[in-house]
Amino acid sequence: MALPVEPPEVCPVCGESVPRDARACPGCGADERSGWNKDATRYDGLGLPDEAFEAEPSRRPRPSPLRDRFWTAVIFAVLAGLIIIIVFR
Repeated sequence: MALPVEPPEVCPVCGESVPRDARACPGCGADERSGWNKDATRYDGLGLPDEAFEAEPSRRPRPSPLRDRFWTAVIFAVLAGLIIIIVFR
């Protein structure tokens, strides 16, 4: 039985090599209904603009130097308190 549309050599969705008698892409599962057509001759990804692939800025704020100093002072105070308790017991 002949396939309704001959699959492309390279999947236009993911770029995977497609066997000649395949009914769907072995890499992503794309088929005639989901993306193969007569003009499918090259891999072009998902058709997203180049901006979609730029690195997203970090959503987590960097700790401020003041916060670092605060925790350093807290740790130092706790250690100093423990040393005083041990020495003067």
